[in-house]
Order: sequence, then structure tokens, then C-alpha cells
Amino acid sequence: MDINEYAITADGVRRAAKRLAGRTIRTPLIENEFLNDAAGGRVLVKAEVLQHCGSFKFRGAFNLISQLSDEAGRNGVLAWSSGNHAQGVARAARHFNLPATIIMPTDAPSLKVEKVRAFGAAIVLYDRYSEDREAIARPIQEERGMALAPSYDHPHIIEGQGTLALEVFEDASAQGAELDAFVICCGGGGLTSGCATILDNISPGTDVWISEPEGFDEAWASIRDGERRHADIKQRTICDAIATPTPGILTLPIMQRLVKGGVSVSEDDVGRAMAFAFKHLKLVVEPGGAVALAAILSGKFDGKDKTTAITLSGGNVDPPLFASILERFG
Repeated sequence: MDINEYAITADGVRRAAKRLAGRTIRTPLIENEFLNDAAGGRVLVKAEVLQHCGSFKFRGAFNLISQLSDEAGRNGVLAWSSGNHAQGVARAARHFNLPATIIMPTDAPSLKVEKVRAFGAAIVLYDRYSEDREAIARPIQEERGMALAPSYDHPHIIEGQGTLALEVFEDASAQGAELDAFVICCGGGGLTSGCATILDNISPGTDVWISEPEGFDEAWASIRDGERRHADIKQRTICDAIATPTPGILTLPIMQRLVKGGVSVSEDDVGRAMAFAFKHLKLVVEPGGAVALAAILSGKFDGKDKTTAITLSGGNVDPPLFASILERFG
């Protein structure tokens, strides 16, 4: 399949939902009075921290790997990730009895590394500040003949991630809610592109916004400027899950067409959001998974008098970091 010629569609998201039925957890859509009061509106929280592997990434990984032909998958699956996509690929590959190799940064959270190994995947470590993970991956892929599972820039990944928004829309409708906006944690744009694609079809009145960490807000800069912008990947950030260098070749055009706006949040904003989620929602959220909540709580996204859905997209945070954030902001 030529991924650059594949049409990413709402029907593709619906087909992905059928593949994932019974394989993924239909995570709850939560409403909380303290959050509503803070936002000045109604906020519906998609608690994807409760998904298999602790993040939405299992959706796209399973959707991609489930469609590999016997020939394409016979030598296993190769991916690169700081941890959440790595876990999703490792778990999905194990389901189909395929070997998996994951290229991970040396400073990836230990919790994520441990889980990837627990799912049976091999790990190749690299220095994210001086080495190019894709440059490391290509020779391995060619030498071993492995199928590549990109972290966001693949149609099947994008459509798999879009199933999250399909669930949000269905569950919000069941609660009598019409969504004015959907704020999404954004890295390379796979989740955003998939969600925006299905929402454009089933809820065109819902404005899609992205939230990114300061310094890694290249997705909105790329959308705004009409060309791919790059973050300085030598920067340090607690938001490892969405510290991507640039949006995807496939994801950017979709986001340019369908994303209404973007905000950047500070690490203090993120820390406060993590502490809020633990105190009021009783959920553990990792930094990169908390940026949409941070956009609401900081006021950088204006939720006043709106009904807004947000993603808590991941919950894989090392205990020492989480404890330090709760001590400071709790």
C-alpha cells in the first residue's frame, strides 16, 4: 500500500472501530463539577488513561497490525517511540504472535520501558538528543524485513486513533450533549487527525483544538504557517509522550483543513493539571496526556459557556516524577 495515496476517511475510522470492538476498552466519558466550575462551562473528559497500555496508542497499533498480510508481518514489526506507542505495538504484536522491536530513547520513563519488555518486545536504545531514531530504524527494517509501524504518520494508525472521537461523540450524545469543541493532546498529529476526520463527518459543528507543551508546539505553528515547522528536540521536557520533532506528512494537511486553533501550555500548567486530575478525577495522568486539561484549567482555551470534550490521552508516568508533581502542585 502506498500510504501517501490512501484516503483517510470517516468510513475508515468506522471500519477501524469494528476491528477494535472487543479488543480495546471503551473508556468512560467523565464529567466533574469542580472541572465544570473551573472552566465556566461543561467539560467531558475522555479517560483514555484507562485504555490497554495506559494510552490511546493501542487503538492505532492494533488497527495497523491487524491488517498486515501474512507476508508483510512474517518477520515481525518495528516501531520507534518514547513509550506509549511502543507499548501499543508490543501488545498488539503479541496478540498476533508477531515479534516486535522498538527503538526507544535512553531517557524514556522506566515504567514504559518495563511494560514494553513485559509484552515481549525487544528494545533498541538511542540518545534522543544526538541520534535520529528513524535513521536507526531504516537499516534494521531493511536487514530483517520487518513491517514498520510509525507512531503517527500512517493511515491505519490515524484511523485507529480516530475511534476515540467516535466513542466520545456517541457517549456525549447519549448524555444529551452537543460538543462545541474538542481539545486534543497533540504531538505528531495522529490522534488529532483521526479525531478531526470523524468529527468533521458526524459533528461538523464541533471545533477541534490542539494543546501542546511550550517548546514543542510545532504542530500549531505548522498549521498556522502552512508548512512543517520543527521543534528543537535537544530541549528537555516532562511531556516526553508528545515531544515530537514535526507533524507528519499525512497528518499536517488534515490538521490544516480541520483544526480550528491551538494553545501552548507550560510545564507548571501541566503539573497543576496532573494534580487536579488526581485530586478531583481520581486519575493518574502523565504530563503529555494532561496538556488538554491544562489548556482548560489555565484558561488558555476558553471553555466558558461551552460544552467541550478533552482527552486525557495517557497515564504512564514514573512514580518519582508523579510524586514530585503532587508535592509541588497538589
